[in-house]
Amino acid sequence: MKVTEQQVLTRMRKICLALEGTEEKLSHGHPSFATSKGIYAVLEEYRGELSICVKVGLGVQGAFLEDQRYYLTPYSGKHGWVSLKVHAAPLDWKEIAGLLAGSHQLASTAAKKPKPPRAPQAPRRSSPL
Repeated sequence: MKVTEQQVLTRMRKICLALEGTEEKLSHGHPSFATSKGIYAVLEEYRGELSICVKVGLGVQGAFLEDQRYYLTPYSGKHGWVSLKVHAAPLDWKEIAGLLAGSHQLASTAAKKPKPPRAPQAPRRSSPL
């Protein structure tokens, strides 16, 4: 029997909401889990494939992509995200809990990119009255 989206979300919710500072929200119509520093997990359907999306980092992303259960997350893959196909194999919730915790850790420690300095502006001239 195939696991349903609601069953997966219920398990993800239990794991993620136990992680410090996590809140659940909708992002682009998908259930997502985030800290104050950003989203770290998403449950989405992409091209008919229900998937759990997590950030693993660019350094190890390739190792995940060698496993046929994973694919590069659309749009955010370039930032070190992978997606686990829910129905590719029986779900290992210990593995998923580790993925979610690792992604939470990456999101929690990620420093926001500093904004580039603004170019100095020329002083305004007052118009003669």
